Amino acid sequence: MPYQNVEVAQSENVRTITINRPSKLNALNIETIAELSAALKEADSDKATRAVILTGVGEKAFVAGADVSEFAGFSKEEGLELSASGHRGLFDMIPHMTKPVIAAINGFALGGGLELAMSCHIRIASTNALMGLPETGLGVIPGYGGTRRLPELVGKGLAFEMILSAKKLNAEEAFRVGLINRVTEPEALIDACMELARRISANSPTAISAAIRAVNSDKGEAKAGAEAEIEAFASCFDSADFKEGTSAFLEKRKPNFTA
Repeated sequence: MPYQNVEVAQSENVRTITINRPSKLNALNIETIAELSAALKEADSDKATRAVILTGVGEKAFVAGADVSEFAGFSKEEGLELSASGHRGLFDMIPHMTKPVIAAINGFALGGGLELAMSCHIRIASTNALMGLPETGLGVIPGYGGTRRLPELVGKGLAFEMILSAKKLNAEEAFRVGLINRVTEPEALIDACMELARRISANSPTAISAAIRAVNSDKGEAKAGAEAEIEAFASCFDSADFKEGTSAFLEKRKPNFTA
């Protein structure tokens, strides 16, 4: 099917899905999330595809975050639906795909961008990558799985530090703490991801799918964790801090939180 914000390419058994919103640094809006969901579902159901690479167009950003301009005026109820639909349609779908998804992090992976990368099975980043969850600076919390997946990858202590202080990590720091699998030079990123995808493709699709299920089998509390995050995320939309944080972001100024 045709997409407005996503490009799809196939090379042998590897499908590459590229987020294509360069003017927005590939920021996620509702339409892009829906297109990503559809493109990934297509890849997962395609027998010729054995692995997927997910990346962003250009050299500046994988995904710079969610498109704040789209939800700055949302109510609590709209925030609830924004987070819940994102979980259902994309961020909780990717980990349970039968085909492995490799995130090729080619620049900024902030907020929803890092949450998208963390939902993938494997993450490889270029040396110019910058990763973090800066949502508390907008008066909200990570709403697409960040409060669950970041502690799993880096531990609770660092996850608290990153989320509460909006701390960002460069590629070497992210590799050192286990947030990503590998670091490459920018020009070598896609080749590195492709080489890994081809090695994966040489193995049994049935065994790979079973391995993904087995690794995910210890996530019995994931649904409860997701519901807690969705509720907490939505509650922020009623706050003055959220209105101030998003307004400051859109007006390109520092927020003045008074709560």
